[in-house]
This record gives sequence, structure tokens and C-alpha cells, in this order.
Amino acid sequence: MELLVTGAAGFIGFHLCKELLKQGKNVIGYDNLNSYYDINLKISRINELKRISNNQFHDFTFIKGSLESSEQLEEVFQKYNLQVVINMAAQAGVRYSIKNPSAYIQSNIVGFHNVLELSKRYGIKHFIYASSSSVYGGNENLPFRELDKVDHPISIYAATKRSNELIAHTYSHLYDLPVTGLRFFTVYGPWGRPDMALFKFTSSILQGKPIDVFNHGDMMRDFTYIDDVVKSIVKLINKPATSYSKFDRKNPNPSSSWCPFRVFNIGNSKPTSIMSYISEIEDCLKLKAQINFLPMQMGDVKETFADTSLLKEWIYYKPETTIKEGVRNFVNWYIEFYKNK
Repeated sequence: MELLVTGAAGFIGFHLCKELLKQGKNVIGYDNLNSYYDINLKISRINELKRISNNQFHDFTFIKGSLESSEQLEEVFQKYNLQVVINMAAQAGVRYSIKNPSAYIQSNIVGFHNVLELSKRYGIKHFIYASSSSVYGGNENLPFRELDKVDHPISIYAATKRSNELIAHTYSHLYDLPVTGLRFFTVYGPWGRPDMALFKFTSSILQGKPIDVFNHGDMMRDFTYIDDVVKSIVKLINKPATSYSKFDRKNPNPSSSWCPFRVFNIGNSKPTSIMSYISEIEDCLKLKAQINFLPMQMGDVKETFADTSLLKEWIYYKPETTIKEGVRNFVNWYIEFYKNK
């Protein structure tokens, strides 16, 4: 069996491919290597996957291509015996979506539809895709639950991710395609994205530069360590979405359906203040941050907090890595990775 992971050069996609290879899976990685952030970091991730593949004699194939090109994608579906498709590819970033919304429409909606359509056409057994905690938008009822209505997004990025969930449900209903959506909550860890807080803060503190902290530091995030995210995905691969026999159409449950459709929060369920997060980074670096306090940014939210009871009920697993451990692992990786750069 071969698995397709789109966004293989991305943060989560890379770690997922790495774990699948270690488990002896044959992985097809697909990514367009766009320039949203440092391409060299993406290439280093792909090289690391090739190294693991060569050392452990497992098969990793990397294909450079765009989700927006249905022709390129179809060549992959035609060539390989794919059973599972895990769509981690997307144009990331809440703030960039406000500046460049068209990039999100093309990648996150047009591209998403292309890979979903091909999954239907080629009889994929399980389609898993990345959604986001951003879909909760202006909700203030904490913790965020999959049962909550998510009809009020506050960024283009969030709107595209919510669109993914709706389109996936429609395909599941029309074509009996098992689809599982994953609402990630602020994923962090080694090999992370340079546009994320942990990466930016660590880099700036080491260089003696000030860091920007929004809403004057009054923010909470449900930081979720990358290894916990990957463990969740791997367990979900082996348990495809199923129809919910007790689904009540008069009182619909947004997390499930009469068709094989599921949505799960992937979070640590322990919100941490941004100032405590910064303190952990300072402790690891043995340096103090210079902080530039700023107002809340457009499209941002004050607090996130995941209820993961449905995930635990489904796969008997719950993310649990502590902030202290996760930040330390990232800082150690960062210093090692950039020491000669």
C-alpha cells in the first residue's frame, strides 16, 4: 500500500512522512516548494526524508507539483497504487491571507477540490485533510468543541478551511468517500515554520532583536507539539471515518454525519499564555527577550482551547507533551540546524 502526503515539504507533512517511513510505509510526497517561507528549509526537510528512506530501505518518492494542476496530480494517482490520501498542503498563515487572499482561494479551495475529486475518482479508501482551529472564528465559548457552530470566520484562511470541511462532507455524502478533517491548534516543534511565533521569537532573541507581541501580551494559545499531532494522524489513518448511526437530522451534530465524515480537534487542551511561552524560550536560551507590545492584529483571536474528548473516544489517544519539553526540543533543534548557516 502506498500513501500520498501532499505538503510533504511542509512542517506537519514532513513529520508525518518521517513517521510513516519509520513504520515501513511507502510514501509518495507531493509539494510545490513555494516561496511563502525559506525554500532551503523545505529542501532540507525533503533531503532528511530521503536520508531516512535510504537508511531504512523504505520507499520515499518526492514529486514537485502544485495542487492547482489537476493534470500533475492525476499523473500521481495513475502511477501509484494509492489507498490513503493525506492532504496537508495549503497556503498557510492567517495574516498573509488578509494581504493576499487569492493565493488561499487557489491553493486551499481549487487545489483542495482537485485532490478530493481525484480521491473520489480513484477509489481512495480514506481521505484525511488539514483543517484548522481558525474555523472557530469569533466563537468565545471555550473550550472549542466540534459540536460548536463555526459559521463566523474572521480571516480568509479560516474561511477556506471551513470551506474544505463543507466540500469534504458533500463528497462523502455523494460518493461514500470516507473523509476525516483535522482542526489543528497552534502546532509547534523542531523543523517548524519560520512565520510561527516560536521560530520568530527564538531567532530574534538570539540575534538581540525585539519581538512583537500582540494584544499587549494578553493572549492564550493551545500549543500542540508536533509529535502528538503525528501520533494522532497515524492512529486516524487506521480508523477511517464512518457514518454515525444515531445521527439526528433534526438536531445535527457538526462533527459527524449519516455519511462517512468526521471532524476532530487536535490540541493539547492546556492553553498557555503567550508570556509564559516566551518565558520558556528565555529559559532555554538563557537570554531575555526585548518585547515590543502591540495591539491585536486583524484576523487574530485572543484565546484558543481545544476540547479533544471526541478524538480520545475515537482513537484512545490525547496529545499531552508539555510546553517545557516541546520548547526545549525546538530550541535544541534550531541551534543545531542553524549553527553553521
